[in-house]
Amino acid sequence: MPKLYLGFLASHGGSNMQAIIDSIKRGELDAVPCVVISNNSNSLALERARNEGIPAYHISSKHFPNEDELDQAILDTLLKHNVDTVVLAGYMKKIGPKVLTHFKNRVLNIHPALLPKFGGQGMYGKFVHEAVLKAGEKESGCTVHLVDEIYDHGRILGQRKVEISPDDTVDTLSAKVLEQEHILYTEILKKISNGEIVL
Repeated sequence: MPKLYLGFLASHGGSNMQAIIDSIKRGELDAVPCVVISNNSNSLALERARNEGIPAYHISSKHFPNEDELDQAILDTLLKHNVDTVVLAGYMKKIGPKVLTHFKNRVLNIHPALLPKFGGQGMYGKFVHEAVLKAGEKESGCTVHLVDEIYDHGRILGQRKVEISPDDTVDTLSAKVLEQEHILYTEILKKISNGEIVL
């Protein structure tokens, strides 16, 4: 029996999700990609899911203007597909209390910086890399952490670092970090599936 039953939440490209799915297909990660949920009907993540034959849903405030109902709809969809671990892959919405309570210590996120630095509300995507470069940091990287009710606050499960060169731009730094994200997320999930990391 596979060790992990993964539910993905993604808003845009879903490249981290694809890296995890590819790792499963290669037999490197003992997991099943059960379902993909996006708040963006045009997200590439939904297209990737359909291409892989994974159930894909657009669930957003367009359907559920009430936050509580939206939270419940996401939870119901995850449960319907027997998910035991939730993987955020560039999901741009805060996770509701029902999902967080049901999947306590089983919701993972990846952040494009070395937390606790450069985290918190509004710190996502290019805004993180802009802040890192502006601060004159010598290194950056990515962090996989558990999700709680505070942005970028939960227990850190692992990090990978990249060196920042003097000529790095937001785009070049972003590309460097993303490459490490694809490696780190799968690494952490492997450690969870083989018991090296206990959630």
